[in-house]
Amino acid sequence: MSSNTSRSRLVVASLAAASAGLSVAIISLSKVLLVITTLFVLLRRSRGVERFSPLEGMATPWLVLAVLFSFACSLFWTSADMSEALGSLGKYGKFLVIPAFLLLVRTRRDATWVLGAFLGGQAFVLISSWLLFFDVPLIWATSRAAKVSYAVFSSYLDQGIMSAVMGAVFWHLRLLAPNRPAFYLAIALSLLAFGNVFVVFTGRTGHLVGIAMLSLAIFWVLPKRFRMASLLVPPLIFLAVYLSFDKVGQRFAMVKEEVTAYSVRPESRTSSGARLNYWRASLEAIAEKPLLGYGVGSWSKEYQRIEQSRRGKSLGVGNPHQEFLLWGVQLGAGGILLLAAWMIAVGRDFGQVDAPVARAGLSVLWALVLSCLLNSSLYDAYIGDFFCLSLGVLLAYGWRAGNATRGGFVPGLDGADSGRMHMTAVGSTQSRAVVSEGAAGGKSWIAFAHA
Repeated sequence: MSSNTSRSRLVVASLAAASAGLSVAIISLSKVLLVITTLFVLLRRSRGVERFSPLEGMATPWLVLAVLFSFACSLFWTSADMSEALGSLGKYGKFLVIPAFLLLVRTRRDATWVLGAFLGGQAFVLISSWLLFFDVPLIWATSRAAKVSYAVFSSYLDQGIMSAVMGAVFWHLRLLAPNRPAFYLAIALSLLAFGNVFVVFTGRTGHLVGIAMLSLAIFWVLPKRFRMASLLVPPLIFLAVYLSFDKVGQRFAMVKEEVTAYSVRPESRTSSGARLNYWRASLEAIAEKPLLGYGVGSWSKEYQRIEQSRRGKSLGVGNPHQEFLLWGVQLGAGGILLLAAWMIAVGRDFGQVDAPVARAGLSVLWALVLSCLLNSSLYDAYIGDFFCLSLGVLLAYGWRAGNATRGGFVPGLDGADSGRMHMTAVGSTQSRAVVSEGAAGGKSWIAFAHA
């Protein structure tokens, strides 16, 4: 391949990685360039110009194709108008960015540049949010409520989740820092990100994801003999956060009030009440067509139908704020299993790379799982793009640059010993210390990234 083509691949992949968390226009343009470049690469490969096999041994890309194929097939039986069905199908096109990164990122050098672009973009968004919090005007803050919610390009709901995810990513990837200043910068950005979640933003999903990310980080740090005690970590962190941050306490107290009110009178006047109402209607729709569902883009129409028959009126709602139920209504019970299978495939692929990258990637994945339980995070444009771009970047880095120990294992180091080894290895020998933490051969990603 010519140097110009290689350079073009790297530039496009880096722009897409850096776009995660920026404005919707920038994300959309970057995705288009990413897909076009990927198609060009596939065309060259089909003509025999390239013989690189970047997807060999991976499960995620094939599950992505299965997801898109299933939704496309459901066009034949969807109850939605074709324009709405095609629009919904297009929203799932964001899944393509994951195999696109894997096809475009070929070398350790490429992977390092793309990861650097991603982390740099996230640091920019994070610092911008803190500047808004301290009343510093920013000309690039395009969010309508930037001066009130302190979200730079999106809503406080999305950016709260993003900050929680990036707090974990910066923390785990600190071990890949090339020198001591970069190591401590990663720690500082991690602390700023978690502070952003609990101090700046009021989104309850972001708070839950933040608690989950902190719990996972502590789980991985604890020696194996104390892992059972780690089950107490989440409730302890929740209690500490609840008592320490007024915004968190107020928001979770509000949930209790809203759910109690809904149990007395099932109305959807509150955020929690609305979700419970959407979920109940979704379960009814799944029960009606459990095998094939109502087809892509059908949830809104079926929800209105059920609400009309129950209450005599209905409101236009785009999704049930729960990704698994959304897939269940559209594709039946098989849709729920398909979403779970895709998540398991992502976890399996992260289970085959070095621990720092695997833990960062699995943190993103678990954040996505939790977010999908409370929102339609993959269906929604902004936060869905963030998750897919993040997973694509980290998978590409793990399989191209962070997989030095794949298939191998360095025994004799438990979590605490590995942590101490990394802490003393910051500097020129740090990359070798990261390798010594070891990937457990990818035997089971459920083992939490070589715990």
